[in-house]
Order: sequence, then C-alpha cells, then structure tokens
Amino acid sequence: MIAIGETAPEFTLPATGPAATQGVLTLSSLRPAKVVLYFYPKDDTPGCTTEALDFTRLAAEFAATGTHVIGISKDTLARHDKFCTKHGLGITLVSDADADTCERYGTWGEKQNYGRTYMGIERTTVLIDSTGAVARLWPKVKVKGHADEVLQAARDLA
Repeated sequence: MIAIGETAPEFTLPATGPAATQGVLTLSSLRPAKVVLYFYPKDDTPGCTTEALDFTRLAAEFAATGTHVIGISKDTLARHDKFCTKHGLGITLVSDADADTCERYGTWGEKQNYGRTYMGIERTTVLIDSTGAVARLWPKVKVKGHADEVLQAARDLA
C-alpha cells in the first residue's frame, strides 16, 4: 500500500467522463487540482453502484473544492459507459484492465467471499493533494457515508 506523503504513482489509462481527454486520463495532467481516486471492484454491483452514485451526488461540491473524482476498476470502457448511462453517473471512470495501477497503489490482492479465495480490488480511496502527494488514505472502505467523509477531507486540504 502506498503511504501518506508519497508521490501518487503516475498512470495513463483509458477513461470515460468529465476528466477524460480523448478517451484517456493521465494523473499528472490534473495538477494542480486535488484528486480523489477511488478503487472499486466491479461496475453495476450494489456497493459499487451506491459508491458511484454518492460521488456523483457530490460532484459539484468536489469541483467547488478544486477536486476531481476518479473511479478505477478493471472493467472495460464499454462497461464503464454502460454503467454511467444506466445510472446517470457524472464522474470519470478509468479502466485498469491489467490491474497494474491497482497493484502500484496496493489495492489489488487476495480476497475472500463466501469461502472462495480470489484476486480482486480492495475498495480503497486515495486523496491526492495539488502537488501530487498522497494526503489521505481510506483502505477497506465501507460505502455508507464514505463520499461525504472524503468531501470533508478535500475541503480541509489546503
């Protein structure tokens, strides 16, 4: 897992949504804005949908603090587009198909569900400051109320 104070690992990945430029997003291109990266397991599943809807509900408030909200999963851009359309999402979603970015941020690992062990994305949120450094980390996120907590942290970040 990355640590607070470290430079957030750079990436350029396929993306859809407000912060995407010609279908891609490069993290450093968003500076000097603050960035919320939220890593989530899969489009259109209950927890992931709730989280995306919560970040969408607060998108204007994040923008008012100079903060971009970026969701990252292994889903394809086609799935992201379908997910955004189905739920009216107003945030940027990035496709990390090979999980390289997830691995560099420490969110890809072994998980267990109903006695089954498999590799997957651990729901994690990272707040990056205007210099590109990690300002806050939320590992093993519980969805309810999370977007509001992240928004308050973005407001508190100078």
